[in-house]
Amino acid sequence: MTTPHQALARIIDTCQPGTLVVCGKVAGQVGDHWCHHHSESAMTTLDTDAPNDAFPLSETQDLALVTDTLEHLSHEQGEILLGQLRNYGTHQIAVVVADSPQWAFTDFIGLGFRRQAELGDETNPLTLYTYNIDSYNHKRAWNNPDNWANPEMWGKAWW
Repeated sequence: MTTPHQALARIIDTCQPGTLVVCGKVAGQVGDHWCHHHSESAMTTLDTDAPNDAFPLSETQDLALVTDTLEHLSHEQGEILLGQLRNYGTHQIAVVVADSPQWAFTDFIGLGFRRQAELGDETNPLTLYTYNIDSYNHKRAWNNPDNWANPEMWGKAWW
């Protein structure tokens, strides 16, 4: 079974971030390890008790890792955190969350996340959700001038 450390290490290795924002113990450990071996990388750490106080971030980050955080915030504060990371803060986000009635699969899907993996064990089930701005909104075949009623008017007139 894959551990949260292994899953996040795989994500960070694939992403190769130059800038990283972390929130939570496991996220911090993985981020520290990455930055220790990649001195050109910069890491911002959010306080798990009040992560929303850090926004707006000084620059757009390449990757955000969130662990051990959503379970301790109100649902509203957790949604604000994920929304700010998604909308203003990062290109990619990885969130590890424990199974709880407070956070359901539909909450993450509604925010544009994908369920990547089931982690942990029977006593401590965890789920990894990811968001990637580059693959979030796929290209639609119909959204081009060939499939419009008047293709010769594409980009010329707005009504």
